[in-house]
Amino acid sequence: MLQKDSLFRRSDNFFRTPTPLPPAPPAAPLEPAKPAEAARPPVADKSEERKEAKLIVGPDIKMKGVEVADCDTLVVEGRIEATIDARVLQIAPNGVFSGTVAVDTAEIHGRLEGDLTVRKQLVIHATGKVSGKIRYARIKVEEGAEIAGEISMLERGPQGMLAKRTGT
Repeated sequence: MLQKDSLFRRSDNFFRTPTPLPPAPPAAPLEPAKPAEAARPPVADKSEERKEAKLIVGPDIKMKGVEVADCDTLVVEGRIEATIDARVLQIAPNGVFSGTVAVDTAEIHGRLEGDLTVRKQLVIHATGKVSGKIRYARIKVEEGAEIAGEISMLERGPQGMLAKRTGT
C-alpha cells in the first residue's frame, strides 16, 4: 500500500540553490569600428554565387510522380518516374528513369523509358537501354547499347536554335 507522506513529500535536493558557474575568461579587446562600406562584401552576380544544384537518387531510392525543376545535374542510381528539365542527366548501370526528360547532355549506363530530348550530346553506354521518343543534337552509342522507339535528330535552324528535323 502507498503512503501519502512519501508520495507528496518534497525532496530537499530539488529546491537546493544551484552552484555558481566559474567566471568567464576575459574577452578579447575590441577592434576599432570600420566604416560600414568596408565591412560589406562586394556584391557578386547571382550566377557567380550559385553553386551547382545536384540531385542524386540513391541506389535504394524509388521516386514516383515528381517534377524536378532548377536542377543542374540529376544522377539516377535508383528508380525515378518524373518530368525533368536540367543541364545533365546521368543514369547509373542499375538506375532506371521513366518519364519526360529535356537536358543538355545525357549519359546513360542504365535504363531510360519515355520522352527524351537532348539539346547537345546523348551518350548511351554498352549497358544502356533507351526506349521511347528520342530526340538529340549529337549521339554516341557504344556497342551493346539498346535503342528502341521513335528516334529523330535535332538540327540548328537559321538563327542557331535547335529544331526538330522534319522528314522521314
